[in-house]
Amino acid sequence: MTLMKWDALRDVENLLERTSRSLGWMPSRSMGWMPMMAADMATNGEWCPCVDIGENDRAFVLKVELPGVKREDVAINIQNDVLTLEGSRRREEESQGQRFHRLERSYGHFLRSFSLPDNVDAAGIGARFHDGLLEVELPKTAATQARSIEVQIDKAEG
Repeated sequence: MTLMKWDALRDVENLLERTSRSLGWMPSRSMGWMPMMAADMATNGEWCPCVDIGENDRAFVLKVELPGVKREDVAINIQNDVLTLEGSRRREEESQGQRFHRLERSYGHFLRSFSLPDNVDAAGIGARFHDGLLEVELPKTAATQARSIEVQIDKAEG
């Protein structure tokens, strides 16, 4: 058995994170803890998977942590310019000779909804699910994709 030094701050942070998630609050490293009130961060479920949202020149990308969730237990829907991710993670049952002493992972139903920007091509949305990570790519419309234009600069007269 390996002895670990007790870190009270780490224990308090873990407790705060678990409690906040169960109350429907989400961590935000840049703004502290904030309630999920906006339409693009709404949740309605028993647990709330973490989501990273990024952007490149051609698409927005959502990466959703779904460890222990099967592909067939996840649904992605778009309605009225709102992308909804819904699914469930089943709790492991205690089997003969095995007992749980501590359960920290969340189980049950989840629902996350995100308002889509006007420049998303909803017909081209694609998704991949691999190793517990769901990646949803939301392509931008052709008119809003970044493009490079060379600008000639005249010599200043002096």
